[in-house]
Amino acid sequence: MPAVRPAAVAGTFYPSDALQLQREVGDCLAAADSAVAESAHPPKLLIVPHAGYVYSGAVAAQAYALLAPWRDRITRVVLIGPAHRCAVRALAAPEADAFDTPLGRIALEHASLARLGTPPQVVHDDWPHAFEHSLEVQLPFLQMVLDSFALVPLLVGSANPSELAQVLDRLWGGDETLIVVSSDLSHYLPYAQAQARDRATVQRILAFDGALVPEEACGALAINGALQAARSHGLQPRLLDLRNSGDTAGDRRRVVGYAAIAFEAPPS
Repeated sequence: MPAVRPAAVAGTFYPSDALQLQREVGDCLAAADSAVAESAHPPKLLIVPHAGYVYSGAVAAQAYALLAPWRDRITRVVLIGPAHRCAVRALAAPEADAFDTPLGRIALEHASLARLGTPPQVVHDDWPHAFEHSLEVQLPFLQMVLDSFALVPLLVGSANPSELAQVLDRLWGGDETLIVVSSDLSHYLPYAQAQARDRATVQRILAFDGALVPEEACGALAINGALQAARSHGLQPRLLDLRNSGDTAGDRRRVVGYAAIAFEAPPS
């Protein structure tokens, strides 16, 4: 029998009922107004938030909507995000064969994980993934916008940018491979203060400033490594959306910031 990681946050971060989940994700995607860039290639890298869908789903959808023209071309997703619940020295790859969501089972691409070999920054361990939400909340969106894909999930602990960039380079691939970085921005600041901090953080991301700290983005270490890899491959960033929970479903006294950013190959 294959080893399967069951959905851990279905029913809390997003609906556990498959039909309700399809409707909620579908509504977010239908409302997205991201312009698809004139390009012969799909976006290579996305930064998307990972809060409950009521808070950040509309922002995430702005990035995922870009994938619609490429739903049959993207067949592998490298998904990285912060480890919130378990200490990880650098990067944690699961040993499971698949991840489940209410929309079905997603096979892990162990050939890609095997190609990483055993660099010191990668550990193979299911435990950090068992209850982690930062990767899981991205899966139903991916299942809705792509026809079929294999998953390469990595949780980021204390990895430095070069360690993560080295791993991403090994997984880079071509148009068949999408890299998704899961991160929220500031946490629990008053609305106006959060807006100012998040605008500054996004400007640093757009400038490839890979020295973010967790106070600016909970996935700062994942973003920093991804920025190093994106810059070395000549990608161009594009801000799609920037909001916070005070704009969506929360009060404005203590908000969490969300951004959707796409990194694309420059026009030829």
